[in-house]
Amino acid sequence: MLETADLPAALGRIRRVTGLPVAFGGVVAADVRHMRLTDFAGTSTLALHGLVVSAGHGLGGRVVTTARPGRVADYAADPRISHEYDGPVTAEGLRAIAAVPVAMGGSVLAVLYAGTREPIAVGGRALDAMGRVALRLGTEVTVRREVARRMAELEVAAARDARDATAREWEEVRLAHADLRTLAAETSDPTLRERLQHISDRLVGARPGAAAPPPLSPRELDVLAMVAVGCGNAEAARRLGLLPETVKSYLRNAMRKLGTHGRMETVVTARRLGFLP
Repeated sequence: MLETADLPAALGRIRRVTGLPVAFGGVVAADVRHMRLTDFAGTSTLALHGLVVSAGHGLGGRVVTTARPGRVADYAADPRISHEYDGPVTAEGLRAIAAVPVAMGGSVLAVLYAGTREPIAVGGRALDAMGRVALRLGTEVTVRREVARRMAELEVAAARDARDATAREWEEVRLAHADLRTLAAETSDPTLRERLQHISDRLVGARPGAAAPPPLSPRELDVLAMVAVGCGNAEAARRLGLLPETVKSYLRNAMRKLGTHGRMETVVTARRLGFLP
């Protein structure tokens, strides 16, 4: 689920937000028995490159097994970790190191490290900042997995003749459409948001009689997609990260543009015009 550019981008963010000179990371194997260090920023040697860290060993291995952040003020002298990897770490000259897990659900996908060549403990603020970077990456990976699942469902639905689709099948498409627009609202990655919106537009395009681009704004479509699957204003607001009054405003705008006078009339009209699946 992790993409090639994920770890380098996360390591760059960690160096910017913490000010620590060295950052590196690795992906945890599918069997969660080990992790290989693959990406580096600020290192001066190749000592850590390709190092395989066993689960439970060293600082990173402990993070893999506990799924919790960890830090040491002086790696080679810290009594709380095992010391199988002192050679590569000291060869790089690292002393104080912190590590955080990138998690999806209850699984650790990767570990992000940052450190310094001075025996000065990584502070709580820096560790918290690292945790936010890891959380952001874990969220993006989770979103991608959900998109992949929804796309697989879409491909199965598309394999059927749209003219023969049952009401239940179209309801699944509508739920997928609403979920994708929710995910788009949740992600902080503009590229991923654009991809999600494109996919939701494809779901609308799969509907017989789909129309040209609608006169509604993306947010007005978001709100109508929530209403179409039975969400009230409060639930739509929660899912889209808006205030209930803002949801009402978008709904009023959609009614004005479509010339309708009620929630369900607006949804029915949007479907008839091909703006919703």
